[in-house]
Amino acid sequence: MNVLLLGASGRIGQRTATELLDRGHAVTGVSRSGTVEGLDDDEFVAVTGDATDSDDVAKLATGHDAVVSTLGPSDDESPEILTEMMDAVIAGLRRAAVDRLVWTGGAGGLKVGPETMLIETDDFPEEWEPVARAAIDAYDILSEAEDLTWTYLAPAAVIEPGERTGEYRTAERELVTNDEGDSYISMADFAIALVDELEAENAIYAYLGTGN
Repeated sequence: MNVLLLGASGRIGQRTATELLDRGHAVTGVSRSGTVEGLDDDEFVAVTGDATDSDDVAKLATGHDAVVSTLGPSDDESPEILTEMMDAVIAGLRRAAVDRLVWTGGAGGLKVGPETMLIETDDFPEEWEPVARAAIDAYDILSEAEDLTWTYLAPAAVIEPGERTGEYRTAERELVTNDEGDSYISMADFAIALVDELEAENAIYAYLGTGN
């Protein structure tokens, strides 16, 4: 598969690129700088791109089989840039005639009860709320894109660098926890889950929570 990876220079993006390459996929890694550290593979090409520009996305996506996003706002950007990116990416894919998209979201919109999302709980960090709400808004935009075969993959409540175990669990729109109620996944295992979802043969319209 020929994959366009948006946000390839980030911590999740780099691990996702490595996972894709290890499985034999060709990867075009997009970042603002046009460079991705630590990747040296004949099937990897680093390019400059702006995920808020639908024309740029269309040009980059043309000729690819799928687009994977590990995009997120940088420290100096407003969280609302997530919705700008979603609008631009969807429009760009349509122009490029690419209909497969896997989008990395956030855990805030996952359910922890029948009517309660993680972001609505008392323990949810206040400083994370703006990004979490922007991620939920981005999902709402994607959920209307019925002409795309898309997957919105949200991580566990805690995602950080760690061991690649190859083990994870998913639950549709529910926060995945262990027996002690903790919700965790390493970035390496999240990359495995993301590529597994990309490679799934059936059309997927799902908001999946992923964790160990």
